[in-house]
Amino acid sequence: MAKRDCYDVLGVPKGASKDDIKKAYRKLALKYHPDKNKGDKTSEEKFKEASEAYHILSDDKRKANYDQFGHAAFEGGGGGFQGFGGFDSSSFSDIFEDFFSDFGGTTSRRTSNRGNDLRYDVSITLEDAYTGTAKNVRYTTYKACSSCSGSGSAKGSKPIRCEYCSGRGKVRTNQGFFTVQQTCPQCSGYGEMIATPCNKCNGNGKIQSSENVDVKIPKGVDDGTRIRLSGKGEAGTKGGNNGDLYLFISIENHNIFKRSDENLYYELPITFSDAALGTSVEVPSIDGGKSKIKIPAGTQYGKQFRLKGKGMPVLRRSLFGDLYIRVVTQVPSSLSKRQKEILEEFNQIEANKPDPVIKSFFEKAKKFWKKS
Repeated sequence: MAKRDCYDVLGVPKGASKDDIKKAYRKLALKYHPDKNKGDKTSEEKFKEASEAYHILSDDKRKANYDQFGHAAFEGGGGGFQGFGGFDSSSFSDIFEDFFSDFGGTTSRRTSNRGNDLRYDVSITLEDAYTGTAKNVRYTTYKACSSCSGSGSAKGSKPIRCEYCSGRGKVRTNQGFFTVQQTCPQCSGYGEMIATPCNKCNGNGKIQSSENVDVKIPKGVDDGTRIRLSGKGEAGTKGGNNGDLYLFISIENHNIFKRSDENLYYELPITFSDAALGTSVEVPSIDGGKSKIKIPAGTQYGKQFRLKGKGMPVLRRSLFGDLYIRVVTQVPSSLSKRQKEILEEFNQIEANKPDPVIKSFFEKAKKFWKKS
């Protein structure tokens, strides 16, 4: 006997959306479910027919094959059907699971699903990262429905066995020479279906909720540090464990300090005369304090000083990085008449006693030009 057209079985047009297909199947499944029509073979056959139609039309690949080849797409040797076209990564795991279940094992049925993990981005200052801080995090998640305790079923009702997979949570389909076992598309692998959905959560078992949690951020965190809050993610289904909440830390840019791992850096501008004559300077540190460093006479541009232990704390260790201070000599862009006179006099003295580094460079340059 030829099989009926899947669209006719569900009573939907060929261009029907996934939601329309699901609604049509749900209506037929509730009407012809064997638990509601015990002993009625006609209802049982109609339920199986509707379930098969939904199994085909609810999956994009199967639907595309059916639209092109009809039921022949799912029969070995069906004209034009590509036997491996329906494979995905889950298909292989199902094949192996089916193989081993035939040798004394049992087909596992999904009993619960862990809730989704959530991500929350937290931005803090460099000072907060140095001392550690506390934050109150507000976020939106899904909690187990208080009315049905997460079951999805209305009070006083129980789930019914999924007839499409006979309560196993798995179904088998023929693809060319292979028999592939996959998660049941109707019950999502649970082996049972909700007959009377909970009014509060519409059968989902979860409801949206705004939550807040106080979080202690330890000192020494850096950009990209991840803090895990166990069980603070979305609620699981069918009694599954909650997911986790992950806080991703980002550090705001500082107007003085630059950070690299546990070390801090900044540039210290000094005058030309201080670099030449030497001086002492009070410099800031990230803890809010001051440190005095001595700039020796003749300090060159780019000279770097190190203050040991004045950097950032190392996360979860009693260690600190260092602070590196790079001297940047500021050359005046405008001079007073007196300043020019002094520098011109200084320049004449330099001409009589040239700097050895400068002298060496230009001697090398003269030799280079002669070769050229």
